[in-house]
Amino acid sequence: MPVVRRRATIAAIACLALPAAAWAGVKEIGLTPAPRPEASCPSNCQAIGRVTGFQVQQGSRHNPYRATRDGKVVGFSVTLGKPSDEQQRFFRRLFGRPAEARISILRPGKLKRRQRLTGQSEVFDLEPYFGSRPTFALRRPLTVKRGYVIALTVPTYAPAFAVGLGRDEAWRSSRDPARCDDVQQAAAQESRGSVVQYRCFYRTARLLYTAVVITTPKPTKR
Repeated sequence: MPVVRRRATIAAIACLALPAAAWAGVKEIGLTPAPRPEASCPSNCQAIGRVTGFQVQQGSRHNPYRATRDGKVVGFSVTLGKPSDEQQRFFRRLFGRPAEARISILRPGKLKRRQRLTGQSEVFDLEPYFGSRPTFALRRPLTVKRGYVIALTVPTYAPAFAVGLGRDEAWRSSRDPARCDDVQQAAAQESRGSVVQYRCFYRTARLLYTAVVITTPKPTKR
C-alpha cells in the first residue's frame, strides 16, 4: 500500500536516512506561489490518461521541472479533482482503472525533444485521495542529475489537470507526434532506457504535480 505523508514529513524522513555528512537542501520542484490553479473536476471535468508529461511553462517560469542540481527524488504530490461517479465511469471506460500515477526521471537526448527514461517510481493508486492533494513517499529514491526532467506518468488516468488557463501555461507529452490530440492512445513511457519524442505541445493547461528533491550538497571550498 502507498504511504502518504505530509511534505515536511517526507523531507524529514529522507534527510534522516542520509549520513550526517551528506545533509543537503530540500526542494519542491514545480511548486508555484498561491493562488494555484485548481483541478478541473468535477466542473468542466478533464483528466490526463495513458501518457507521460511535464510542464514546460508556468506563467513566467520556463522549464520548471528541469533539475538545476543533482539529487534524489524522494516523493511527489498531486492535486486531484473530485470527479463524480458518472465522470469516473467515463474515464474508466476510456483509460482503464483504477486511477494511477508514478513519477519519472527523463534524460534529454542528443536529438531535440527526445527523452530517455532513466528511473521511475512504483505506481500509486489515486482514487482514495480524489478531491485532495496527497503526497506519496517513494519506496526507493530516484537519482536525478542537473538538466534531467521530472515528469508525471499516468498508466490509466488522473484528474490532476487544470484547464482553461492563459497561454503562458504549457506542457509536453509522450504521445505520437502525428496524433497529439488522440488522448486514447497508450503513450505512457514505462520502459526504462526507452527513448521517446516529446514533440506534442499544449497550451492553456497545467499538470498538477510537484516533486520533493533532496539536492546533493556541495563540498566546502578550502
